[in-house]
Amino acid sequence: MAKIFTVHPDNPQIRRIEEVKSALSCGAVMLYPTDTVYAIGCDLNAKSAVERVRKIKQLANDKPLTFLCPSLSNVATYSSVSDTAYRIMKRLIPGPYTFLLPATKLVPRLVQSPKRKTTGIRVPNHTVCLALLTALGNPIISTSAHLPPDEADDEMVGISPKPILSQTELFDRLDSLVDVIVDTGEEPSYEVSTILDLTGEEPMITRQGLGWESAIAWV
Repeated sequence: MAKIFTVHPDNPQIRRIEEVKSALSCGAVMLYPTDTVYAIGCDLNAKSAVERVRKIKQLANDKPLTFLCPSLSNVATYSSVSDTAYRIMKRLIPGPYTFLLPATKLVPRLVQSPKRKTTGIRVPNHTVCLALLTALGNPIISTSAHLPPDEADDEMVGISPKPILSQTELFDRLDSLVDVIVDTGEEPSYEVSTILDLTGEEPMITRQGLGWESAIAWV
């Protein structure tokens, strides 16, 4: 049974954030809200936890995982950012955008695309996510909490899952699979992020999600 931490969505309690951070540092897997969908996540550098996330989501090792960073400077630590990519991201983050970028050596192979050596990174516009990222000091894996067969795929593809689950139903379904549940009182959203591929010479929007109209102006 997962331990539930009730966290204020706008003014997260420092003690609660520290408790969740301690669990993540010890290899916990959590269910938590983001500025798009509820996500299953863990410390990027906790290999056993990343493997558990893949098992929960039934993802093969060649399926890349998105992770969250707290700022643009952190993104540049984990990916190669061109001048064009930097200008685009500076305009759009924080927000509901996943950026596909060439991965640096700091990105575990278990997370990145093995063929393209790329990774998906987000800087969320979500107070609790940012508080957790700051406390942990490492990126946090972020993959949609909606499980097969309810969905055709997760955040990286973005086909809306059916049926729509309430927060209570989602918590009940994941309770035995995760160690920690972050409860901010928010109901699950099924609006996915917009994906921007910034790995080539020309940036491309590969999926229209939240905020895609703003992204078009800069791509």
